[in-house]
Amino acid sequence: MLYQFKSKVTGNVIMLQPNGEQVLQIIGKHSAADPSTKGILLPEQMPQALADLEAAIARENAARAEALAQAKVDHVPVAETNTVGLRQRALPLMEMIRECHKANEVITWGV
Repeated sequence: MLYQFKSKVTGNVIMLQPNGEQVLQIIGKHSAADPSTKGILLPEQMPQALADLEAAIARENAARAEALAQAKVDHVPVAETNTVGLRQRALPLMEMIRECHKANEVITWGV
């Protein structure tokens, strides 16, 4: 299943289900008790959504840095990972949120 985020201001942003649910959970629009297959992000909600995403990205980066530091302390070789993090997954949506906030337009999504 795919999540498709739409606006009148930008092109669509499409995410796989786990990634879409992750960002929606971060911005408070999805939970296990209240799964969100459709929804809307209003312009007045966008600054908080951006702040929430930026905080989650910072937490993920800090956790990675801590894991690397601990591996060095433990003298454990650090495996190179080429994983795609939250920053890369959320960036297109964050840009959409910024543009829609400037234009005072809503973002909708559906599956």
